[in-house]
Amino acid sequence: MKRLTSLLRAACLAAPFALAAVPAHAAGTWCSSGKPVRFAGITWESGNFTSEVLRYILKNGYSCQTDTVPGSTAATETALSRNDLQVWAEQWTGRSEIIAGAVKAGSVKLVGDTLPGGTREGWYVPDYVVHGDAKRGIKASAPDLQSVSELPGYKGLFVDDEEPDRGRFLNCPSGWDCERVNTRLLKLLKLDDSYTNFRPGTGAALDAAISSAYARGKPILTYYWEPAALMAKYRFVQLKMPPFNEACWKTLREENSAQQCASSYLVSHLKIGVSTPFFQDEPDVMAFFAKVSFPIDFLNTTILDMTEHKVDAQTEAQKFLKQHPEMWKTWVPADVAAKVQKSLGA
Repeated sequence: MKRLTSLLRAACLAAPFALAAVPAHAAGTWCSSGKPVRFAGITWESGNFTSEVLRYILKNGYSCQTDTVPGSTAATETALSRNDLQVWAEQWTGRSEIIAGAVKAGSVKLVGDTLPGGTREGWYVPDYVVHGDAKRGIKASAPDLQSVSELPGYKGLFVDDEEPDRGRFLNCPSGWDCERVNTRLLKLLKLDDSYTNFRPGTGAALDAAISSAYARGKPILTYYWEPAALMAKYRFVQLKMPPFNEACWKTLREENSAQQCASSYLVSHLKIGVSTPFFQDEPDVMAFFAKVSFPIDFLNTTILDMTEHKVDAQTEAQKFLKQHPEMWKTWVPADVAAKVQKSLGA
């Protein structure tokens, strides 16, 4: 009996030391049980890049198995809401009814704010149209142009080669959400009589049209967004629009809206969508996700590097982790950072 008492006393004294030996930031029950963390296979560059950065740190810093599951946006968002996927690395707030419903139902959590200040969308003209470009010998052709309300007086500047009596507005490709919004704005702003609503066949065709005009120093009026590669490659001026109005914005986006009113584009915040079971099982990972942040100029430049040099997202993510420890090390505890750094061979 005395021996048993001594053993129990020794075990109790040893317990605190055993607990202290557990890493301060060990993976939670999801990863420690060996269940893979499935990421949505995002197709656009910024989301793809962010996914690969998160995956690398989870695998090498938190010992989580990871995988990527391809599929349409609607299919993968639905899978996230059912916990068939665990992470959607770049959710644009206010743009997905599926995610809004899942958040309301409690099956999805939105974590962090990966792009400080949020996204930018609107109508743009090249900077040389307003300010000129002395290096290229381009004089400002519309130095006073500031707002979309002034565009009727500039239809001759943004002339449509196929309809010389009208200007040309470069819209999104048909079927894109922004194409419907822009088409309605053209009418509401009373520009549909003076501008053709030109819809390129693809996103690549839109980029090609902008790049061609920019290379020639030609005036062009286009819709665009950030983060995006072209915003790092070229300089633009965003035209002022009517103030943002949430009710009007909803009418611009609704598929069968009968009455619309004008509004600036919604500023979306980029969040990391996480299934609720994974959120609950991995509090340390959630603390990491909450700190992930990329400045918009950095993200634009990163996307440009990926597109111009045909670099895949995994390679770009590792390049980022090697070259910018001052950024990502602020997201994770020191022991996690050390593991990631070691895996990079640095």
